[in-house]
Amino acid sequence: MSKARLVITAVVLEGRSQSEVARAYGVSQSWISRLVARYREEGEAAFEPKSRRPRSSPLATPPDVVTAIVEERRALTRRGLDAGPTTIHWHLARQGISVSAATIHRILLKEGLIEAQPKKRPRSSYIRFEAEMPNECWQSDVTHWALTDGSIAEILTFLDDHSRAIMHISAHRRVTGATVREAFLAATHAHGIPQSTLTDNGMVFTTRLSGGKGGRNAFENELRRLGVQQKNSRPNHPTTCGKVERFHQTLKKWLSAESRGRSSIRGLQRQLDTFVDDYNEKRPHSSLAPKRPPLEAYRARPKATPGDRTEDRHERVRRDRVDTGGKVTLRLDGQLYSIGLGRRLAGARVTMLISDLEVRVVDQMTGELIRELVLNPNVKFQARGVPRGRPPRASR
Repeated sequence: MSKARLVITAVVLEGRSQSEVARAYGVSQSWISRLVARYREEGEAAFEPKSRRPRSSPLATPPDVVTAIVEERRALTRRGLDAGPTTIHWHLARQGISVSAATIHRILLKEGLIEAQPKKRPRSSYIRFEAEMPNECWQSDVTHWALTDGSIAEILTFLDDHSRAIMHISAHRRVTGATVREAFLAATHAHGIPQSTLTDNGMVFTTRLSGGKGGRNAFENELRRLGVQQKNSRPNHPTTCGKVERFHQTLKKWLSAESRGRSSIRGLQRQLDTFVDDYNEKRPHSSLAPKRPPLEAYRARPKATPGDRTEDRHERVRRDRVDTGGKVTLRLDGQLYSIGLGRRLAGARVTMLISDLEVRVVDQMTGELIRELVLNPNVKFQARGVPRGRPPRASR
């Protein structure tokens, strides 16, 4: 305000007329009149600019709403739950408080509870895949969590791709192929059979990268029996299963905020059950439009159903050496079976041509067919049909 000081000095101290000072310094006479009047009333404060803030703000957010926003933010954060503007808006709406997510964002910024991220990549720039219908695709994965005694638990999850609803989640000391099969069947009993599954290439989900040595595992055989299409991500591409990967981040954030019940697998499972109830039904998912809890989105549309995989035969070739007992082994559905060929062939190298339960055993050297059978899954030893023991001596 150097010009204001100059003008006031010229009028008050020098005694020059306002019109003369206005012409000399290129300002309006009315402005000089207001400035001089303010100086005589306020003194030195006249040299400081006045606030342009309006006397009243009828559109400002009421203080009690601001308080409710801040308290909801802190409550959700303490529980390890998502506490963004959309989630707060959803919770406040159920309390009868009407305020937009944009207003909540501005208030959180003003209160210093979030930081502005002007360079953050906008969501609209992402190319995302989402199943059109519930049960069209279930993503599954295994993650790890440390118990309070220092041991590591494994958490198995099945997540609906369309709605992000949790179809199944369970804690285990170790997740095996049998564990995955049992969990999947439990999920289908509760929610129906999905059209497809999407997992990584872990051996509990698939044996496709094992070179065909073990055949289909228990989970793969169950999918084929039910007509469920099995999809697997490419090796070293975890983003293919990004929804379940992101879900595990949300889960671990919530578990980190909890301080009890993690001393055992049973205690961890109780925590997971509590989380499922809150995640599925009591909070909106930011990826769903309109914003709503996952189970609400899951129930809103008809469910996809599996197809027919009866013609999807599993074919492979296995090479083996006949053991001293005259047997070779074959793994099917996670179980190991023995196939009797006769002690006279001990040490011989054979090739097995396998098409589901149909097995042909041929000599690697000559190509001669040694045995042809349909494997009986209920019998561990597939006898040749001749009495056991030493072969009888040839009569002279």
